[in-house]
Amino acid sequence: MTESLRGQRVLVVGAAGGIGRATAMAFASAGAAVSAAGRTPGQIAAVAEAVGGESVALDVLDNDAIERFFAGHPAFDHVVVAAASTTGGPVARLSLDDAKASMESKFWGAYRVARACRISEHGSITFVSGMLSQRPSAASVLQGAINAALEALARGLALERAPVRVNTVSPGIIDTPLHDRMPEASRAAMFDRMRSGLPVRRLGQAEDVAQAILFAASNPFVTGSTINVDGGGRIM
Repeated sequence: MTESLRGQRVLVVGAAGGIGRATAMAFASAGAAVSAAGRTPGQIAAVAEAVGGESVALDVLDNDAIERFFAGHPAFDHVVVAAASTTGGPVARLSLDDAKASMESKFWGAYRVARACRISEHGSITFVSGMLSQRPSAASVLQGAINAALEALARGLALERAPVRVNTVSPGIIDTPLHDRMPEASRAAMFDRMRSGLPVRRLGQAEDVAQAILFAASNPFVTGSTINVDGGGRIM
């Protein structure tokens, strides 16, 4: 199925993150021409060099920059939005400013890109949400709400932008550099707990999520869907 991606023009927004980088690499391996976008120019340039593609400095918070970028580029075949910066914590203790900033980044960032992007008629848009949309946590209520809103946005856009296909990939706990901010012992304990509790008895890797994103982009009969890549985390 991924043979259909050969020669396709793909934009990965948030390409410096673990999932974004793995996605850019996977598309490049499938023969696509990849544009790696994000707000950290040095890291984005490194990803672009690794995939032999274009480096794009793009902040999902800057709507004017997003509109200028798409106005200056021909239509893409596929756009993936994996960019997000959110703050966790109980609703009662999370400041409204932090809550709004999280929504601005993950939901409104994806909304801005989807609103402005130019996609070829049989192309696709894929968002990255997260398992908390379906399996909420008392410590991460806001993230669950944002992810659920993102998935609802994709379903509606699948109708509005048809025949362009719009889908969401929903990861569970994935071993990415995002967790490097945790103390090593805490991170190891969390990973051991997750590994032993998941039906698949392994941790998710960024490449697992990238495979699902390529599936969403390359399968012409998938739209309005949320693809779960969580090792069975939703049914625990």
